[in-house]
Amino acid sequence: MTDHQHALTAAQRRAVRQLLRISPVADELAERFAAAGHQLALVGGSVRDALLDRLGQDLDFTTSALPKETKRLLTGWAENVWDVGQAFGTIGAKKSGFHIEITTYRSENYDRASRKPDVAFGETIEEDLVRRDFTINAMAVKLPGREFVDPHGGLADLGRRIIRTPGTPEASFSDDPLRMMRAARFAAQLGFDVAPEVVQAMTDMTDRLDIVSAERIRDELSKLVLATEPTRGLRLLVDTGLADRMLPELPALRLEIDEHHRHKDVYEHSLTVLNQAIELENRLPDGGPDLVTRLAALLHDIGKPKTRRFEPDGGVSFHHHDVVGAKLVRKRLTALRYPSAVVNSVAKLTELHLRFHGYRGGQWTDSAVRRYARDAGDLLARLHVLTRSDCTTRNPKKADALRRSYDDLEKRIERLEQEEELAAIRPDLDGNAIMRILGTGPGPVVGRAYRHMLEVRMDRGPLSEEDAKAELLTWWSEQPEATTPEQ
Repeated sequence: MTDHQHALTAAQRRAVRQLLRISPVADELAERFAAAGHQLALVGGSVRDALLDRLGQDLDFTTSALPKETKRLLTGWAENVWDVGQAFGTIGAKKSGFHIEITTYRSENYDRASRKPDVAFGETIEEDLVRRDFTINAMAVKLPGREFVDPHGGLADLGRRIIRTPGTPEASFSDDPLRMMRAARFAAQLGFDVAPEVVQAMTDMTDRLDIVSAERIRDELSKLVLATEPTRGLRLLVDTGLADRMLPELPALRLEIDEHHRHKDVYEHSLTVLNQAIELENRLPDGGPDLVTRLAALLHDIGKPKTRRFEPDGGVSFHHHDVVGAKLVRKRLTALRYPSAVVNSVAKLTELHLRFHGYRGGQWTDSAVRRYARDAGDLLARLHVLTRSDCTTRNPKKADALRRSYDDLEKRIERLEQEEELAAIRPDLDGNAIMRILGTGPGPVVGRAYRHMLEVRMDRGPLSEEDAKAELLTWWSEQPEATTPEQ
């Protein structure tokens, strides 16, 4: 028996095990549809994941029933039913811990000028499967009889670990151009190769991506970045030219490197930083995968192309690429319709990613350490991961020195956290105390005084009430609008 045959046999055994696990829910559902004269089948990603032994609690079905009939059959059986996808033929439900989506047999395609698919309902499961994106997602199991349907060789492609389209890739990508990004995403999620003819079509049809909405591109990019091997998918997006249409800052990192001006390959460096960040995600409070950390790792150096300067001594500089990069991150992620919380966090990490390199073997004062932690705020754990990941030197001594230096910084932050509750650091005098001491009411002066006292707190640590009052009065005596304060 060939390795390929062994792989298929093992996959089939895994699928049987998974189908037995979900059979109480799946069989009940199938019986309801059969009694009403309709067909039902487990389909697409659910069948693929069952064959890969990774089927979770999300179950996808396809049916001959129209959406209104599907909703009627689910009502009274499922714990919850929702119809937000009804216009596209999909009804959702929750039952016994499973998230269920049932879609009427359909076919869909894009008008060349449209961002939304035109949906037409089909009459057979074969018609439904041929419209699906890839052969590994074009398999079904008819229920309740459990007849395996695989008209396009998806099981064989699963065994060969290859991504192909049921029909021609040109026709598939013309129907829905987002499928080109999905090919890269599945490569990243599953570790599969993309068939040469599919790669060629992706390269030839990059302009078709322009009709896809930013929100759909964002969601697909996020799934890719959160995948097991995101760099596999990202390389495919760059190599085919798709990244030029939706994330042009990434291919722009492939800077020319000549024999006179030596510097790291910024593109390869960024992919390496992403891989190293993934390895360190277990340091984050919630573990991984973490979208903000991964986006920051990927994009932290996108300011370098705009700031590159060739120096007289033959070197290359990228002055202020952290600041420029933060602005570019904010612009790109906003254009992709990422939530403001994600945009702000990734931009902030990009802006801060060089800060550690001024540490110089532990020479920072406690004041500088406090500022480092305060400026990072709730992004501190992510900044730790990003900064550690940003070390890609091949020099073992240099790498070890950087690691030990950052270990020391983290220990100092931890010590100050314990001593001073650093994360919640505040001035020794609040606004009410400032107004009472200065004998003034609310206004800009109080805000300026508060900021001054915060800087004092960062520089000198906690002060006694008497010392804090003296510091405030000294500051106030130097202000042009000073009046006689409370004695």
